[in-house]
Amino acid sequence: MVISVSMVLAGALGNIIDSAFYGMIFNHSYSQLATLFPEGGGYASFLHGRVVDMFYFPLFSGTYPDWLPWLGGQDYIFFRPVFNIADSSITLGIISILIFQKKFFEHETEQ
Repeated sequence: MVISVSMVLAGALGNIIDSAFYGMIFNHSYSQLATLFPEGGGYASFLHGRVVDMFYFPLFSGTYPDWLPWLGGQDYIFFRPVFNIADSSITLGIISILIFQKKFFEHETEQ
């Protein structure tokens, strides 16, 4: 139970820290590397930053064969999801609490 709750709290704290401070200390990072403490300040004020702890793992890309209806000739990327570490931690913590709830919240019955 301690590990599950710790995962939920750590994920929540990570998201709060990202949204609170990232916009103040970095410039925007669209198609470029973000700069730490830029001259004009960050791109957002306190609590208006974006969550940035993301992973993107495209395994491979290619083109659908021309003989496939509707998809023929179009490009594809296999395994397109972007994973947020903090949100994944919260999700796994909640799922483990739900799966092991009978063990975590055992009640002795009186007879």
